[in-house]
Amino acid sequence: MSLYDPERLAGLSQALGYSEMPMAMFYTDTPPDSGFSPKPCDLPTKEAEERGQIDWQEVNRNFSCVIGHIWRARKKHSSAWFSAERFGCPGGAFYLGYLKPQSDAICAYVSSGIPGVMEGEHYVADPQACRRLFEEMDPLPAGGAYCVFKPLDMLAEGEKPELVMFFSRPEIMGGLHFLATYLTNDLHAIATPFGAGCTYLVTFARQFAARGERKAVLGGWDPSCRKYYKTDELSFSVTWPLFEDMLARWQESFLTRQAWQICRKKIALSNKTWGEAE
Repeated sequence: MSLYDPERLAGLSQALGYSEMPMAMFYTDTPPDSGFSPKPCDLPTKEAEERGQIDWQEVNRNFSCVIGHIWRARKKHSSAWFSAERFGCPGGAFYLGYLKPQSDAICAYVSSGIPGVMEGEHYVADPQACRRLFEEMDPLPAGGAYCVFKPLDMLAEGEKPELVMFFSRPEIMGGLHFLATYLTNDLHAIATPFGAGCTYLVTFARQFAARGERKAVLGGWDPSCRKYYKTDELSFSVTWPLFEDMLARWQESFLTRQAWQICRKKIALSNKTWGEAE
């Protein structure tokens, strides 16, 4: 039995002009039996770094992006899953709640690098600033041994999502943005802080929920993950309760009014431009 009303989801998707099945995220202690997942690798912990016991060649050899696996799951209508043994990259392990604190090497990598060793991404000015941002992000611990992403219509009995994610271009994203504001009556209901791709999907949304804040997270800005998004596409992550509210109340909102119908024409034009059916 579905946890949500498929007819209500179909109605909301049609109103938005959204043709993709939203992705659900949940933690579980049951090993997934299928789906895309990184290769096994030892976690590069701060403690191991201080002992000089991280094999960075192995970490780099087994590197794969969380967003990349989710992208494959989206394209194949399948699942993607991660764990403390299958994390893909140290950033993903951190943001999904399997690793904390981050190593000094990653702080250097995300910022100014290490002269003669690695160039660095230069997303933050220096390792000290990066360390402070990581401490401020402070991801919640993973809620289970496995973090699973799968389309809503693939959920099995007993799999209750913690988060739901949409991926779309700006016209549809505007509808999601305004719908979340309509439901929360909050000027700041949509947050979009600095972070990596998986931070926007998981980390911030979980933090807001733990603080009792009904917020959605707009993301996809990370240059390193853009290759796993369609051109102009962004992400929109909401908690399960907010998603249920979206399904229950969207018909009360602007989505049934004339202004949105004008936006629907632009969505149709965008779909035609990109060769995508609604």
